[in-house]
This record gives sequence, structure tokens and C-alpha cells, in this order.
Amino acid sequence: MSVHQHKQENNPVKCMVLTISDTRTEETDKSGNLMKELLEEAEHSVTIKKVIHDEKDVIQNAVAAGCENANVDVILTNGGTGIAYRDVTIETIQPMLSKEMSGFGEIFRVLSYQEDIGSAAILSRAIAGVIGHTAIFATPGSSGAVKLAMNKLIIPEITHVVQEVKKDIR
Repeated sequence: MSVHQHKQENNPVKCMVLTISDTRTEETDKSGNLMKELLEEAEHSVTIKKVIHDEKDVIQNAVAAGCENANVDVILTNGGTGIAYRDVTIETIQPMLSKEMSGFGEIFRVLSYQEDIGSAAILSRAIAGVIGHTAIFATPGSSGAVKLAMNKLIIPEITHVVQEVKKDIR
């Protein structure tokens, strides 16, 4: 364990994985499956996994349902974060946040630049925050981006994030 990492107690986190795409299906959902696999390897559980369309109302409804579900501590999305006109994930999730973890997107882009896609990182949009007592992480849909975000940022901090988000409940 490095000095800067928090000691993680063995508290499994209950996760919802949403793949936001107009072209992917359950069968072709490489990034959603990768998220699920990495979470389960880290001994967390994926209670809900869906592929949904990149449309504002569909994303809002799925995220809101996750926030209201007692079996969801964290919502992880992949896809719909690009700069194309159809990409509306960030614009949909950002106004739903009660608190934003701006460091997630900032560090993700630095890591993307250094370790994955170079200068194309300027096109990369990722966001994280809290909606009520539910944490949410929205990553790009490429498997490289998902692997980077999960291994370098999300998995190392997911238990800590949930502890912070839920510590004032009751």
C-alpha cells in the first residue's frame, strides 16, 4: 500500500453499471462487462447492469432510479461523453449532482494524456460526484478509458468515497 492510499476495509460496494450507447447491446457491451469484471475482482458487487440509449430523459431516469435503489451505493457509467452532438451524458448528469468531485475528471484527463491517448485527451470528458447519498462516476466508453479510470482512480477509492457519502446518514 502506498503512502497516499487510504486503508480500505473489506466493505463491498453495491454498484450499478450503465453503458450509454446508441449502438452497443448487452452482447457487445465490452466496456460495461469490463467495469463489472474489475469491480467483482475487487470484491464489490454489481447489482444492476444495463445498456441504455444516449438520450437525456433515458439517462436521467436510469440515474434517478439508481439513486433511489437501496441496492446501489455507486453508479458507474461509460459512454456518451464525447463532443459529438449526440453525446449528452455529461450535460445530463452534471446538473443532477449535489456535489461534484472535479478532481476525477482533471486527473483522468492527465492520466489519459500520459498513459493512453496523448493529445486526444483534450476531447475527453469525464465527471464524478454525488447525487444525494449516491456516488456517480461517468467515464468515456472506450475500453482503454474504462480500464484506466477503474484501475487508477475508481477501484482504489470506491470504498472511501462510499464511506464519505454515507457517513452522515441516520
